[in-house]
Amino acid sequence: MPGVLPDVAPQLRALRRRRGLTLEAAAQRAGLSPAHLSRLETGNRQPSLPMLLALSRIYGTTVSELLGEAPPERDPVVRADRSEPVEADGWIYRQAGGAGRALQCLRVHVPYATRADIVRVHPGEEWIHVLEGRVRLALGEAVHVLDPGDSAHFDSLTPHRIGAATPGGAELLFVHTLMQSPVAELCLGDGTPHRR
Repeated sequence: MPGVLPDVAPQLRALRRRRGLTLEAAAQRAGLSPAHLSRLETGNRQPSLPMLLALSRIYGTTVSELLGEAPPERDPVVRADRSEPVEADGWIYRQAGGAGRALQCLRVHVPYATRADIVRVHPGEEWIHVLEGRVRLALGEAVHVLDPGDSAHFDSLTPHRIGAATPGGAELLFVHTLMQSPVAELCLGDGTPHRR
């Protein structure tokens, strides 16, 4: 019955177009027929919660945003004493930015010579800034060694690998976008993150 969720239909179409997806491509990713997605976008059909969840993941948003709910006001300040370290594959992460944002900002300790030093490729951009130690950054075929104070900003679809180049490890600031990511977890470690 149309009209139950009046703002969802135009929002679905706008988000799909903003992501540059055709009706067919978005429908395929969501496991829907293009005709069904078209009916959702015109308001001739109401989406179920699983459909909204799948579409919000594809469009890089939340169900709450799709429904037009205003998110609670976020505290723009991240206090150092409230940032618990999380460890994954020997890397130690501390939140340095607000949760639920399009950018994930972290302070990261990268240990020397770990199995986490593997090639990554994913949508988005990354920016790193070395605070302490030296960092070895492989971007495609090029390898760069960054000293304290050095930064790098790159498209993360470029195969990349980040590792400490000094035995004591390295400390860096790390910012990356969560473009079209269904998971808002730390993207650097393959292991299961756990509180220290």
